[in-house]
Amino acid sequence: MQKIKKGDLVQVIKGKDTGKKGKVLNILPEAKVALIEGVNLVKKHKRQSRQDQQGGILSIEAPMNLSNLAVFCKQCNSPKRMGFTLLKDGTKSRICRCCKGNV
Repeated sequence: MQKIKKGDLVQVIKGKDTGKKGKVLNILPEAKVALIEGVNLVKKHKRQSRQDQQGGILSIEAPMNLSNLAVFCKQCNSPKRMGFTLLKDGTKSRICRCCKGNV
């Protein structure tokens, strides 16, 4: 079970975008990277490929290492480390280590 999943609200804790928050768009677990909405933007030069398509310089999200991210706990209102707990029915659930609330 991963600590960061698609759709989570995360905050950057290292790098040029330190402190920015965003939603996880995609995770590549084998490369240990994630795409975060509006974070780690890079410029990409794109040629006009069709008559109706616009070319130029675009800003796109680049993948960011999972070690530079922390899940943002809405109850604590800060980025926290996640832990796991075993529920009575035998399934695992992610919890905030600080406030013990479900994420």
